[in-house]
Amino acid sequence: IEALMHDGKALQAGTSHYFGDGFAKAFDIEFTDRENKRRHPFQTSWGVSTRLIGAIIMTHGDDNGLVLPPAVAPVQAVIIPVAQHKPGVLERCGELRAALEKDFRVKLDDSDNSAGWKYAEYEMKGVPVRIELGPRDIEAGQCVLALRHNGEKRTVRLDTVAEALAQALSDVHDGLYAAALENRSRRTYDCLTTDEINETLAAKGDGFVRAPWCGSEECEDAVKEKTGVTSRCIPFGETLPAGSRCVCCGKEAKHLIYWGKAY
Repeated sequence: IEALMHDGKALQAGTSHYFGDGFAKAFDIEFTDRENKRRHPFQTSWGVSTRLIGAIIMTHGDDNGLVLPPAVAPVQAVIIPVAQHKPGVLERCGELRAALEKDFRVKLDDSDNSAGWKYAEYEMKGVPVRIELGPRDIEAGQCVLALRHNGEKRTVRLDTVAEALAQALSDVHDGLYAAALENRSRRTYDCLTTDEINETLAAKGDGFVRAPWCGSEECEDAVKEKTGVTSRCIPFGETLPAGSRCVCCGKEAKHLIYWGKAY
């Protein structure tokens, strides 16, 4: 999985590797087969790990802190009492939490910190939706939903808050995906020569470079030396145009490669 960050750098977010039997030979790993002969196993490794957390932080985060997709957020919505010292506010917030926690990961912050402090704290922690509820809201039979990724606020009736929260979480997911996709699309450049790679990156900034490659390791190394980009992945579902020539040597290309500068 190759992901593109806010600054146009590429990040290898998750990988699988086929080792053949080279790793087993190097570390003397053996097994006995059905014919009772000792052999070296052919192995794979799977690197889907905490690296993905870094990818989430760098893909979606902003100057105010984390921005977490609802599907992986430990807390999907936090209820913030407004003027919680006034009669009935904390009780109504508790009722709201009890109603929502059946279907959502919800937290009620009834600490002594001010509402403004709590707003900033949960923005920094990346909670997708903030629910604000105060005396005036209770009187009007409503509450306010604030979406973390774009700051949008929605006033909704308390008797429809579950449906409204489900829609808000869906909108956060869609908004985060659309923004990340737009960033990747805007920063993906088609280049046919190493000179064009250098000129494009100098003019537009870092990003993915989509360019044909002949398949030789020498050309792969030469592209890195000349431009600073490395081969990131061979994409699924993209067809190499007929007559494509290698971005380095000009010979017939065998693959369409995404190149980029990594951390």
